[in-house]
Formats: sequence, C-alpha cells, structure tokens
Amino acid sequence: MSASGGTKAIVAALVANLSIAVAKFVAFLFSGSSSMLAESVHSLADSGNQGLLLLGGKKAKREATPEHPFGYGRERYIYAFLVSIVLFSVGGMFAVYEGYEKIKHPHEITAWYWPVGVLVFAIIAEIFSFRTAIKESNQTRGDRSWTEFVRRSKAPELPVVLLEDLGALVGLVLALGGVGLALATGNGVWDGIGTLCIGILLIVIAIILAAETKSLLLGESAGLEEVEKIKAAVVDGDTVTGIIHMRTLHLGPEELLVAAKIAVQHDDTAVEIANAINAAENRIREAVPIARVIYLEPDIFNAEAAATGTNPGKPSGAPAPKGPVTPGAPKEPGTPKDLGH
Repeated sequence: MSASGGTKAIVAALVANLSIAVAKFVAFLFSGSSSMLAESVHSLADSGNQGLLLLGGKKAKREATPEHPFGYGRERYIYAFLVSIVLFSVGGMFAVYEGYEKIKHPHEITAWYWPVGVLVFAIIAEIFSFRTAIKESNQTRGDRSWTEFVRRSKAPELPVVLLEDLGALVGLVLALGGVGLALATGNGVWDGIGTLCIGILLIVIAIILAAETKSLLLGESAGLEEVEKIKAAVVDGDTVTGIIHMRTLHLGPEELLVAAKIAVQHDDTAVEIANAINAAENRIREAVPIARVIYLEPDIFNAEAAATGTNPGKPSGAPAPKGPVTPGAPKEPGTPKDLGH
C-alpha cells in the first residue's frame, strides 16, 4: 500500500497501541480512574483499527475476476470507513458514556502513581508512533499542507493513522489533565470531565474520517497534476488533435481509470486512428503509471457545434479541421452533433 510507507506506519501504531492498552487497563484496575478506562478502550479500538487497515490492504491485492473486473482496490476505502465507525462507537461513544457516569457518580482516585506513570509512558509511545506516521507521510505529501494531505490523499491509511495518533496524543493530555485535577482537588468529577472531553474528541475525528473515506468510496477523480499530465500525453498534434472531454476515476489508491473522447481529423484512416490510440495509451501510462484502465474514443471535432455551444469547446492546441466547414451541411457519419454526452 502506498504502500510500504503506509504499512510501516500502521505496524508502528499497532505495536504502540497494544502495549499502551494493556498498561492503561492495569492502571485502571489499580486506580479506578475512568479516564484510564476510557483511554484503554480507546487504545484497544485503535489497535483493532490498525488490524482493519492491514486486512483491507491485503484484500485489495486480489486479482480481478469476471464479477469484479476492475479488481478490489476499493477494499482499502471500505476498511478505512469501518475504522471511522469503530472509532465513533467503541471509542467515542463509550468514553462519553463513561465520562457522564463518572461526573454523575464521582469517586476518589487511588494509587495515583499508576495512572500518572502509565499516561507518561503512553505519551512517549504515541509520540514515537506519530513521528513514524509523519515521516512516512512526508514521502508522499510533497508541498501540500497537512490539511490538504488528509483531504486529498487517495491512499487512506496514512491520513487515518495520522488522525488516530493525533487524537491519541491529545486524548492522553486530556486524561492526564483530568487525573491531575482530580488528585489536586480531591474531586473525582474532573476525571469524568477529562473522560467526556476524550469522547467528544474521538467522535469529531471519527466524523472527519467518515466524511473523507465516504468521498473516496463514492469515487474521486485524479489529482490536478495527474490530469494535466494525462492531457499532455494524449495529444500528439498530428492524428490526435485534442481532447473533447475526459473523465478519470480512482478504482483504488494506486489504480486509475481514464476515459476520454479524443478529436481526430476527418480524413484519417482507421489504421492511423488505431495506431494513434495505442500510442496515446502508452504515453499516458508512462506519464501516470497508476493509469491502469484506459478507454479512448475517437470522434470528429465539430467546429459548428463548438461555436453554438453544443460541443464542449475546441480541443486545447487543436488546429483547424481539415477541409471547409459548411453551415447546415449534413453531419459526417459517426460525428455526433452534441459531443457532450
């Protein structure tokens, strides 16, 4: 998965969360802190989420079948969406409920050194995991901001791990604050407030993840940079004079479908057009290697239709069509009057 970097970040987060979950639960048993219980469930849910991401990556590698001719690349999106559901329900809603109960029925924290010690250990472990996710993300982020990277990334694993680790770090600080205030004041309500804040934080992160992965599941086009590369690769200035219209769709993080109607000259032979299409497909794959499925449909550019607005514009860089264009002349066979469909 975007691949080795995403896997490395997931494994680092999985190891960190499993060890933290065990430590937090032990601290809860000795101290009775609801923040520690909420955090242990949070870390356990995060561990399950990393397992889901790894499973999705493995299933996405299956070969295409007659029933699924475009392969299983979107499995990664499905499992990333499941992560948001688990984070919302198991992590967020549980913490909100536990915080509400602790505020309603507070009790004093005992053996304070257990929760404080575990939280410090957990913060160090999460910083290591977060640092790994940042390092791996920087290899694919380019000059995009972190917000743009999370919103525009076609591979869901790194944004998911980044947001989970960020939420875990902020949650640990909230838990430490809640425990600290409860110990300082002798009032267990602060522990409940810290737990409630953790739950709200997890719910917000889960909603962000759900929104982003839903967009990927619905189908997103290629990025602007890839689209420009494809457009430049299609046109050869000889047989293929321009692009009438084009659509791209991610079949998976590293699988792109390209479909375009291309403008050719009216006196080109079928052999010339076929050779030009094959050459254009090779140029596209060379420019954008993730373009795995390519459909190019040749058509005669209709200047009259373009002038009246029924044709979506003159192809970029296209020369004037060979031969005169006679107003009201019969349309050539195979030349639709409206090329926008």
